[in-house]
Amino acid sequence: MERGGCVYILTNHTHTVLYVGVTSDLYFRIVEHKEKKYPDSFTAKYNCNKLVYYEQFDSIEEAIAKEKRLKNWKRAWKINLINQNNPNWEDFFETFE
Repeated sequence: MERGGCVYILTNHTHTVLYVGVTSDLYFRIVEHKEKKYPDSFTAKYNCNKLVYYEQFDSIEEAIAKEKRLKNWKRAWKINLINQNNPNWEDFFETFE
């Protein structure tokens, strides 16, 4: 049985840092970022806890492939992607509850 996946982009409150990640449970993973469950992680160190982009896939393999592509993108391309889908850079996590 295939399990779906999600690729996502987090930023900090000043939008100076971008983090691209992948997960099979977006809500749970974002909670981990916001609570700094892993205090030595990149997202904890740079306070990346604002979900500004996400895309869902039917399989985790598709999500991982997209994550790898996004990680190779230039910063400007990632910013354009966010601006197209979330021009105000709102925290999408707030819409989950």
